[in-house]
Amino acid sequence: MLNPTVIAIPVFALLIAVEAYLVIRENRENFDRKDTWSNIFIGFMSVVWGALFGLVTSLIYLWAYELAPYKIPMNVLWAWVILLFVDDFAYYWFHRISHEVRFFWNFHVVHHSSNQYNLSVAVRQSWFSGIAHWVFYLPIAFLGFPLWAFATMHGLNLIYQFWIHTKLVGKLGFLEKILNTPSHHRVHHGVNNQYLDKNYAGIFIIWDKIFGTFVEEIETPRYGIITPLTTYNPLRINTHSWAEMFVMIRQKKGLRDKVRCVFGSPNMDF
Repeated sequence: MLNPTVIAIPVFALLIAVEAYLVIRENRENFDRKDTWSNIFIGFMSVVWGALFGLVTSLIYLWAYELAPYKIPMNVLWAWVILLFVDDFAYYWFHRISHEVRFFWNFHVVHHSSNQYNLSVAVRQSWFSGIAHWVFYLPIAFLGFPLWAFATMHGLNLIYQFWIHTKLVGKLGFLEKILNTPSHHRVHHGVNNQYLDKNYAGIFIIWDKIFGTFVEEIETPRYGIITPLTTYNPLRINTHSWAEMFVMIRQKKGLRDKVRCVFGSPNMDF
């Protein structure tokens, strides 16, 4: 089964090129070519690694689906509407926990570590996230949604999130109240104190408003991570946070503190 995000790759490439042209035309100094090409390479390899991990995680999903007491029929509209919200709700919690727990942050930091904010950042994804991220979506299998339907909906969710990684689109009026928009997601990527760990939404910003993690874009965000990453090396971008975690573990003497290095907050001061 072909992932919708793979089908969308040519469109992603075209839009990245168009945005780059517009940014360079406006102010060439605002465009970091090395960062963009690094993002594209990381994104390409994340597709390759994702396909490999997907073979295993698909089997786990199918196992859970077989245990579901009720199988959802996908030939009715209400099933797709429910799946849209269920998948987006699961994404919210996956995304939030990926900021709150060091183990999951080590994957997600790849996406945040660029000091730029443009469409190429959308494809800057961890090569190894498939190791653990499937656990957040396993409940969808237990609810009785078949693998092909989940993969389709989740792919569409990720495709939606591509276009919000841009500075070229301003606020969108009434849509800002319901949907995740470029303005809301710029906040999420900002390292300004008031923007840290906010706006986790996938498609619907309503989750952030319900669970108290919403902040409106007011001042211009500064992008990247708190301790800026200055390398363009794709391997280091994917592994630097893991290396930092293992150094922290070696420095701790007690088992409790060692465990907290893995499962505590990424910002925890030990």
